[in-house]
Amino acid sequence: MNQPQTDASPPERPEPRASGPGPPSTGFQAPVYASYYEEEISLLRYVNVLLKRWRLVLGLPLLAAFSAGVFSFMVRPTFTATASFLPEVRSPSRLPAGLAGLAAQFGVSAGSEGSEAPQFYAEVLRSRELLERVVLDRFIDPRGEHNPSDSATLIDILEVEAENPTERLYAGVKALRGLVSTQVDRQTGIVKLSVDAPYPELAAAVANRMLDRLNEFNTKTRQSQARERRRFVEDRVAAVEQELREAEEDLKSFYERNRSWQSSPQLVVEEDRLRRQVELRQELYLTLKREYETARIEEVNDTPVITVIEAAVPPLEKSKPKRLLNVILAFLLGGMLSLFLAFGAEYFDRSGREEDEDYKEFRTLAGAAWSELRGILTLRRPR
Repeated sequence: MNQPQTDASPPERPEPRASGPGPPSTGFQAPVYASYYEEEISLLRYVNVLLKRWRLVLGLPLLAAFSAGVFSFMVRPTFTATASFLPEVRSPSRLPAGLAGLAAQFGVSAGSEGSEAPQFYAEVLRSRELLERVVLDRFIDPRGEHNPSDSATLIDILEVEAENPTERLYAGVKALRGLVSTQVDRQTGIVKLSVDAPYPELAAAVANRMLDRLNEFNTKTRQSQARERRRFVEDRVAAVEQELREAEEDLKSFYERNRSWQSSPQLVVEEDRLRRQVELRQELYLTLKREYETARIEEVNDTPVITVIEAAVPPLEKSKPKRLLNVILAFLLGGMLSLFLAFGAEYFDRSGREEDEDYKEFRTLAGAAWSELRGILTLRRPR
């Protein structure tokens, strides 16, 4: 009888069978679920890291959100009052082109310019001259008992402190400029003014006072320009009137010397030239007289140069701080930081357990840097 074979040998791997035309396969195909299995393992590895350090992952975002909420309640609320206005757009000058150029040589504006643009008014609202006037104006003091007779300058209400009055005024203007913002609608030309303040009534009062100061500034500027234009036109009227009289005298003398000038072609041409000089000076004189009267009216004109579309009113709700938004942002930022710390700590722990060469080098370099820094701090420490 054949004895049973005691030495067990591993079973031979079956040869792959060709399933169709083409070269035969060289081995077994990997299971179709291998990649899915590896992804599941990687995902579980990440979840394990989060579960291992769940106190850090959950505690840091909650602590950040709680701190942001406490800080939001400690910060003084800010109220924003908004006003809007439309600047006046004056018609262009009626001066002739030559006279307008001559006026420009004397520094007198004879037409529309950039000072009528809405952006100009937005810049004036944030200018130092206007802000100085507003910051020194008196307002109802909201810090008191709301007595209408209690008033204080805006620089006192904002509690601006400095070593001397000059520095205090500079700091007050800087503080007010930080509370003021402007926005220009290029399509409609409407200028929007926003003022932040710790009290709603103060924010509205400051915004309306700034519009008043802007109107005063522009009125004085317009009157000053009209005064200079009136002086220029007045001088030109006198000069052109004298030129007109001289041209009329020349034409009169021509008629007296040449009784029958119609019979001579040369005299006809001369008479036409002299008469044309008189007509041109007459037209220029009449134009200047009209401009002179217009300038006199503009010189004393004190009508507003801006149209207030919406005056500022005390806001009912604060604009800052937005407590809910701050809490949400703090929670998200804390969450990202906690994830970074958790995975960073896990990486260092695993590198230390596996005795990674990069980790050993990192520990050596970090220890050397810390020892060197500690030595420097010890040498500089006063004895």
